[in-house]
Amino acid sequence: MSLDGGRVRRAFSLAAPGYDAIATLQHQVETALLERLEIIQEAPLRVLDVGAGPGRASALLRKRFAKAEVIALDLALPMLHVAKSRTGWWKPFRRVCGDARALPIADQSIDLLFSNLCLQWCDDLVVVFDEFRRVLRPGGWLLFTTFGPDTLTELRQSWAAVDESPHVNVFIDMLDIGDRLLTAGFRDPMLDVDDYELRYSDPKLLMRELKDIGAGNADRQRARGLTGKHKLAAMLRTYERFRADDGRYPATYEVVFAQAQAPELSQPRRGDGGDIAAVSVDSLRAQLKARRQGT
Repeated sequence: MSLDGGRVRRAFSLAAPGYDAIATLQHQVETALLERLEIIQEAPLRVLDVGAGPGRASALLRKRFAKAEVIALDLALPMLHVAKSRTGWWKPFRRVCGDARALPIADQSIDLLFSNLCLQWCDDLVVVFDEFRRVLRPGGWLLFTTFGPDTLTELRQSWAAVDESPHVNVFIDMLDIGDRLLTAGFRDPMLDVDDYELRYSDPKLLMRELKDIGAGNADRQRARGLTGKHKLAAMLRTYERFRADDGRYPATYEVVFAQAQAPELSQPRRGDGGDIAAVSVDSLRAQLKARRQGT
């Protein structure tokens, strides 16, 4: 899948004013990721929140690490305007508009890089992880979440029964994410997956929420223009088979949690011939296979 970066930026820019009010899933996953900061024994002095949105996590990171400089970075400038209300007056966190693929951050200047549900909007994780490695100090921590391929499986399957056009974004699996981390040279990557489920009284409410939150279809191969009412009706009929006992319609989100440390300066990337895989790709593949089999 090739993502339309301009569409992603515009969608989140439009969503900024009302984002927090409907970002239920994002807040749940954010809380879970923040809890994983317990692994960090030495308090960071400089923290970068990539894909900070309206700054909710940035404010919490600033509260947790009182002596740290926190930088909230987002692709959509209107999100950072909203974040301004959370900066506070005492040592406010900085707001920077930028792209994860080309971070406007100095080399080896970050102790902790935090990113919640942002990387699914980046279609070249090799470039992104190279940038993350560049800005992290040796031994610095990377913690992030992103969506796995079973995300919105009900909606995806329902549309697939109607036509072959991509109606739902495609997300990469844990194995490929782990492989890209290893390629970038990160140490001791640990990845796992949790499923989240939201329910709606009508699938059209799910579709409306995805649009309102800025998470619509950004695939360059997506069908253009309005979806015909007959296709929409056919999709909704197919979605009926997923209806739960309570009469509502589920939307499943597969969330990948990952953490790793930046390597020493002398450690090569895997592509440069270095042996850096503390966790093998075979190990990640076994984890993914067990998950798919429900074991």
